[in-house]
Amino acid sequence: MPSGSNQARWPEAILVTVSLWLFALLMFLPIIMDRHVGEPWSSVLLDGSTIIVSMLFAMPMFAIFRKTLDWPQGARALILVGTVMATAIMNVIFDLLFQGFIADHVEAAWRSLPTDLSRTYPSALHYTLVFGVNMALFQVMFSRRTTVKQELQLSEARSTAQQAQLAALRYQLNPHFLFNALNSISALIVTRRNEDAERMTEKLSSFLRTSLSADPGELVPLEEELSLIEEYLDIESVRFGERLNVSVDCSPDACQALVPSFLVQPLVENAIKHGVAPSRDPTEIAINASVEDGELCIIVRNCIPDGAERAKVRGRPGVGLLNVRRRLEAVYGQRATLAAEAEDEAYIARICIPEIQQAS
Repeated sequence: MPSGSNQARWPEAILVTVSLWLFALLMFLPIIMDRHVGEPWSSVLLDGSTIIVSMLFAMPMFAIFRKTLDWPQGARALILVGTVMATAIMNVIFDLLFQGFIADHVEAAWRSLPTDLSRTYPSALHYTLVFGVNMALFQVMFSRRTTVKQELQLSEARSTAQQAQLAALRYQLNPHFLFNALNSISALIVTRRNEDAERMTEKLSSFLRTSLSADPGELVPLEEELSLIEEYLDIESVRFGERLNVSVDCSPDACQALVPSFLVQPLVENAIKHGVAPSRDPTEIAINASVEDGELCIIVRNCIPDGAERAKVRGRPGVGLLNVRRRLEAVYGQRATLAAEAEDEAYIARICIPEIQQAS
């Protein structure tokens, strides 16, 4: 496991320390000015200049903070408290020595400054408090950076897992669709419709080339998804001819809405399987897409030819519906829904996606 010290960085520690001590100087400036009433401004400047030394004292304190990041919490807490107190005492001692030096060598007015123990206690208390805040800010800075990094790593892990799940679900469709398509080609060959079988094979090859080049985790405009469905329906039209009637109604804003690639095709495939294939009469598949109150609704509707087939589609959902539902959940969580049910003589699958994104 990498050391936590990698997340405790010197530039940020310096910035935090300088900001804190300048703030402390601003807070104590009235006290300093009151201490030097009647004296020149140079006295105030000299007294306030010790703030720079306090900033320098905070740097070894940060080095100890950084060094002990991976220590047990109990021992580390004792070390840090001791460091704060020791740093405060050293700063008080420096102040006394500095003031004595100034009084003897620089400015006569400083000779009257008290250097006895009566001033040592409040100075030590003040320094302890400020250095304690300084150490606390080091901890806050470190904790915040660590939290942000962990959240970023978690987000990346979730994104990677989502992409892997989408890829698995997306590629699950290919064998399923390919199996059905090859069955259709086989049926054409058995019935000696060789030219139709050849045309369907060519269209299948083109369709697979286009679909396999798509990114499984990519969101695409719905109009692009509908274009792929048209290629799929071209394949099935070779098999069913005039028995297959398709109508597509997509509003302009719905066409520009982004959806996971290959989201609608399994629903159309189910419509072919349960609506067109069992019937000898012309059967219509209707695809409607619209946006209402920011929610994209995609409806795939097909007629059910007889009671037996109607009872069948009311049963357990197939691979296509389960796949669509899982892909919606992977991308949108529980916000997006898929409802599929038989109504009278039709089977209706309805996808609803809230808070849609529009293609730029």
